[in-house]
Amino acid sequence: MATGVAVVAWNGASLGPFQQCSAIHDLALIVPNQVSAPPGDHTILKAENLQSSAAIADALKWFQETDADYLLWVLSSSVDLSTQGLKRLVDCARETKAAAVYSDYLDQDIDRSTRLHPLIDYQSGSLRDDFDFGQALLLDGDRLRAISAQMQQECAATTFGGWYDLRLRLSEVGPIFHLPEPTYTLPFAADDSSGEDHFSYVDPRNREYQGEMEQIATAHLKRIGAYSDPPKAPWVGETSPFLVEASVVIPVRNRQRTISDAVESALSQEADFAFNVIVVDNHSTDKTSQILSDIAQQNPRLIHLVPKRTDLGIGGCWNEAVHSEACGRFAIQLDSDDLYAKTDVLKRIVAEFQRTGCAMVIGSYTIVDFDLNPIPPGLVDHREWTDENGHNNALRIAGMGAPRAFHVPTLRSIGFPNASYGEDYAVALKIASRYPIGRIYDSLYWCRRWEENSDHALPIETMNRYTTYKDRLRSIEIAARQNRQP
Repeated sequence: MATGVAVVAWNGASLGPFQQCSAIHDLALIVPNQVSAPPGDHTILKAENLQSSAAIADALKWFQETDADYLLWVLSSSVDLSTQGLKRLVDCARETKAAAVYSDYLDQDIDRSTRLHPLIDYQSGSLRDDFDFGQALLLDGDRLRAISAQMQQECAATTFGGWYDLRLRLSEVGPIFHLPEPTYTLPFAADDSSGEDHFSYVDPRNREYQGEMEQIATAHLKRIGAYSDPPKAPWVGETSPFLVEASVVIPVRNRQRTISDAVESALSQEADFAFNVIVVDNHSTDKTSQILSDIAQQNPRLIHLVPKRTDLGIGGCWNEAVHSEACGRFAIQLDSDDLYAKTDVLKRIVAEFQRTGCAMVIGSYTIVDFDLNPIPPGLVDHREWTDENGHNNALRIAGMGAPRAFHVPTLRSIGFPNASYGEDYAVALKIASRYPIGRIYDSLYWCRRWEENSDHALPIETMNRYTTYKDRLRSIEIAARQNRQP
């Protein structure tokens, strides 16, 4: 077994586990330009940024000069390979003919105990640039050498997109295989993350990064036949009149602390057209139902729906609302623990529909705590969206924004999946690939983050399930685009 290893080191690295492995006969260390390289029997590659095309090019050039069959790409300076870890990765690569293999790993706690860190399977819809491969990947040497020549001919210099471009190209020439067992351990390191990474893609400071990633993802979609031109189809025609022009739709279950605020926020909207508020009460077991009944007795614009079915997720509740006779021409989202930031939200959204004839309008929102105090990252406006390429870039990013509003006849023709996570993304992907979307970049919405809805507090198994589902939605959309190519 002959392998070459590239080890990424910031401010030094422990190379012992790699130097002691008899299977490794070539070792390169990527070190920041301003950092002194540690002594030892290894090649030093200098780079300011590991993710840059220059760093990737230097690493691939070094690899081409070795006689290795594989390259172990190590993203951390502290990977501790297990005794059989490298052999398991290589055996897996040989037996599956994979372009790349990655595995689960063990996290070491402060008391030196370990716990499994499971990762998820790679699929065609895993093209988002934040896909988690762990800290070590084994890359097929022959494919790497072919891709290296291709990248030298085709690729522009990038500051952040070198690795992203490389791994997308690897996915085009062979499978990327997930080995669901640990092959290495990550020693304990204090975790100072605050949950803000979930929104890093909309941080204005990251616009250069986002631009590079969008260009790379778009080129990938073109190479695999999944790129589409800007959609121009008009919204679905209306076959019957609507009782009101707009409906605020609020699915809810057991939100007695917040539902009254949400409903009052919707009812207090000021508009020169008729609207109502449809709350789909998914069989709440706390005081939510009674609160809604009390409000409905005082204000007939509140439509309190309780589904007959007891197996509905959030998406199923949306279907109940938009297919009801009470639903207006446009349906505007409001979550049961959030608030509209202004009293003209409905008026502005409906005006955007009427101005553009688009099938969906998406606004912007501000992240706040339970008491409505802004918290990082603050405004989330998704200014990475463009009319020319937003529908393609949507396959790369984590979401599209809120509040979301729909032309109801068009929405009825598509429908929500009966899910409680990613259901909105599923619908938005379908609409975005077929119809124009309108955007409002002012903050229209206060999105509360508190103990009952904070995604970053979820167990890793739950987050993996959610993330896998969103990747699957992207895979479905990619397949649909490929199948409708001429």
